Amino acid sequence: MKAPASCYTTALKTLRKLHIYFWRSIIGMNQAATIDNLNILYKSDNYIVVNKHYDIKINSNDDEDRVTVAKQLGKMYPDLVDTSIEHQFRFVHRLDYSTSGAVAVALNRKAAGDAMSKFKKHLVTKEYVALVRGHVKVDHMTITKAICPETKEGFTHMMRIADDDDVKKGGCKVQTAKTELLVLQRGLYGGDPVTKIKLVPFTGRRHQLRVHCNSVGHTILGDYTYSNRTDFKPYRMMLHSHKLVIPLDNENIDIDASDPFVKEVDKKWLPQVQPLL
Repeated sequence: MKAPASCYTTALKTLRKLHIYFWRSIIGMNQAATIDNLNILYKSDNYIVVNKHYDIKINSNDDEDRVTVAKQLGKMYPDLVDTSIEHQFRFVHRLDYSTSGAVAVALNRKAAGDAMSKFKKHLVTKEYVALVRGHVKVDHMTITKAICPETKEGFTHMMRIADDDDVKKGGCKVQTAKTELLVLQRGLYGGDPVTKIKLVPFTGRRHQLRVHCNSVGHTILGDYTYSNRTDFKPYRMMLHSHKLVIPLDNENIDIDASDPFVKEVDKKWLPQVQPLL
């Protein structure tokens, strides 16, 4: 009697997770987030900005997710927990599970409304740093490819570049997207050619930066999902929310989250040219 296909799928997923764990945690530098290692970049009566660890969710309804940013905040600031709202804190924007860097949290309803209005009006500045596979040939480009959800079975957690049929037939929700890419350095990571870049999103679509980088042939280093599940040896996905500026009504948030992609932090990264101005 043959085992159900679902059993093979489950076994394959388990083996894949163990394989990734071996390369990223045993061989690599991956260090899991703990409930106590929350880095605060800014705090006022109305807002907190945290430096989110990589490979951690903002919040979760899954009891197995014992460490989330919301739970870290609750441990550090139990007096700020708001039990009247889901997840107890008001996150005014989000980062992917694998992405690290600056995330803003509002501490009351009025502050949340102010911050979210600035996002809706496109008044917020966000800048990311990333390492991508290969040497990007041009020093600057603007990517304006629309994106939409992937509809293929087994890949519905992903986004993709929309094509003409998507626009004409309206089979999926097509969203305009715009990203500015600026080369900072070219070099090697673990002996492979990579480029350090700055990414500035002008729209805030799900997985936008990851999809746009992949679309120009330079997948973000360590992006397991958009590398067709092949890029698992780097200890993390190399995408970091480096700068966050929110021009609020009563205060101004202007925060830099320190760049983790420097050779002093990761010796596998070897820049070969001087940073571009």
